[in-house]
Amino acid sequence: MNFPEDIETLKQKVERILAPIASAVEKDSLFGVSRTDAGRSLPPYYLVYFLFVDLLGYKNSGQFEKVSWSVPIDYNGNAYLLEHRKLGMGLFASDKENQESDCQEIVKRITKAIKAAHPYFEWVANEAAKRSDLNVLNYSLELHDRYVYFVDEYKKKILEINSRKNERIRKQHSISSWSVETSDYGLKKESEWLAISAIDAFFSFTEHVFIHAAILKGSLSTGEDVANLADSDWASKFKSCLDVQDQKSKAHYDQLVSIKRHIRNYAAHGAFGKNGEAFQIHSGAGAVPLLMPHQKGSSRFSMQNGIEFNEEEAIKAIEDFMTFYWRSNLFPEVIYMQSSLPTILPYASDSTYSRAMSSIEDMEGFVEYLIRVHEDAANMDW
Repeated sequence: MNFPEDIETLKQKVERILAPIASAVEKDSLFGVSRTDAGRSLPPYYLVYFLFVDLLGYKNSGQFEKVSWSVPIDYNGNAYLLEHRKLGMGLFASDKENQESDCQEIVKRITKAIKAAHPYFEWVANEAAKRSDLNVLNYSLELHDRYVYFVDEYKKKILEINSRKNERIRKQHSISSWSVETSDYGLKKESEWLAISAIDAFFSFTEHVFIHAAILKGSLSTGEDVANLADSDWASKFKSCLDVQDQKSKAHYDQLVSIKRHIRNYAAHGAFGKNGEAFQIHSGAGAVPLLMPHQKGSSRFSMQNGIEFNEEEAIKAIEDFMTFYWRSNLFPEVIYMQSSLPTILPYASDSTYSRAMSSIEDMEGFVEYLIRVHEDAANMDW
């Protein structure tokens, strides 16, 4: 459908699906209503709100204690309430026992109407992305925990390898045939897998963190800005967060870009040999490894070495960066991201974040205030 021109046509279609549901004029007679069982099957609260209030223009009676919004509706002459309360979205009736069957029919019609209104919701979402009235969810701590888990498991595996390096295992193949293997062969493979997983988790974590940092620094102010940076490569995200003209930042950047190219990309793009071996050339010298050290360009293939990676050095470089950035208490944006608060795009353009970014102390005070605001909203304490 071509919005907004076709909104009226869609409204008529949705109203036919909902009929005989209609907007109720009065809410006064609905105090003391009870949550119905049927209402527990309603679609998500935001879709119900956008359907009735935004698309159809039903009256929202506003906020009350532990109530975010309230829409009175009429069904066959009886009044009901659609409300988003602290305990979730619900359909409320004055006589729950006798009205439950009608409530089931109401929920069924609302669910069907929401499916029909899907093009409208998509249009609303795309229009919202062009503006700044958006929050960007912050999963920094969750992604950080994933990274830490794999690093810790990698270090445990290294300790195990070191403790068993002189151990020999005798394998009996038959009555007269046996062999001896060192115990660390399989452990070394496992340590390599864990290192690659830790590296991959680190880059996933930093790609997320750098986007939030760019918002806090005022570089991104609309949903489209965020989406464009999200589609960019890791190097662009790094540069949106840290100044590569700074000597320390540049040193970390160079190391991490090399790790990403030689290790993470190797795992992410088909995992040919550890050193980039993708082919073997037929030659008089025998089978010669043909390497793929480059992702693009005229020099995509090579016979020369030079991209072998050392897991221990890579993990150390990553941990050095984490000490420099995430654990240093020198970057105000990190204080915000460690709070798990979403980043709020209007704050990027109205100087709110700019003021908070003035110092660590300013950011800590702002985060404490914002946490209180979010807790009150979560509890619907208006």
